[in-house]
This record gives sequence, C-alpha cells and structure tokens, in this order.
Amino acid sequence: MADAQFQSGATTGLAKLNAMDEQSARAALHSVCGSCKWVDQMLSLRPFADSGKLFAEADRVWFGLETKDWLEAFSHHPRIGERNLAQAKFAATATQSSKEQSGMAGASERVRAEFAEGNEKYEKKFGHVFLICATGKTGQEMLDSLKKRMSNDGATELKNAAQEQSRIVRIRLEKLVES
Repeated sequence: MADAQFQSGATTGLAKLNAMDEQSARAALHSVCGSCKWVDQMLSLRPFADSGKLFAEADRVWFGLETKDWLEAFSHHPRIGERNLAQAKFAATATQSSKEQSGMAGASERVRAEFAEGNEKYEKKFGHVFLICATGKTGQEMLDSLKKRMSNDGATELKNAAQEQSRIVRIRLEKLVES
C-alpha cells in the first residue's frame, strides 16, 4: 500500500515538474542541485516518463559534468553545523539543508566544536565544503566521516564528495516528486 501511495504521489509530483514553465522548473531543480549546467541539462530532458527515468537521468547528467560544475554545486551547501543558513547563496537550499543536517542539532558542544574545526581544515585541504548526505546521520557519525576522509588525496575526496552530492540529489528529487 505504501508503494502505491509513493507511486501516486511521485506521479503527481513528477507531472507537476514536467508541466512547470521553464522558470519554475529551473527554480525547483536548482533547489535540488546548485550546478547550473546540471539544471540546464535536466531541463532539456523533460518530460520524464517516470520517477525512475528522472533519477537515472539525474545521475547520468551529474556524473557527466566537469569538476568545475561539481564545485559549483558543492558551493551551494552550507557547512554542516552552521546555525545561520540565511545567506543569500544558500537561499534555494536552506530549508532542505537544515532538515538534512538535523542530526547535528542534537550534537554535543564538543562534537560541534570538533566539526567546526574539522570543516576549516577540510576546506583548506580540499578547497570545498565537506559534503556528506547527512540525512539520518548523527553529529558523531558525520564527524567520524569527516575525520576519516581527511586522510584522502584530493582526487579521491572529489569523487567522494560527488557521490555524496548524488545521494543528496536523489533524496531531494524524491521529495520533489512526492509533493
């Protein structure tokens, strides 16, 4: 029964996405991923026959982008644990990011402080924000991942961040087509 409800909701939400004018669809897709090239390519692929096709195309397009496009998308994510998401650059994704990062809300001050310090070190080393699909993860789990990934080389970490972005995109697309 739940699958039927998801399918019904997904069909309705997908129909809305397919029927949106370009400006509205652009805004909706931009709230999913901050890469303009990803948004442009996804717009050109509408209409999507079903949610499976949408998800497959989202991954195909994402992994076909250049590094600069990935970095553009990463730049639209606030640092995990930041309390102020009101900056204009995060406006399109602030509500989603806040919900996705809710595991950090219950984190101890020690975890928050370690994470803030880790964020700075990560950005200095890799040149972009630490990206993790935070949905369902505790602050400690995210901190452990951050510490582990600090030992990666730049190329490995870029691929890790791209994989995490892909997971985030999938969750956001699921929410978009469920609406």
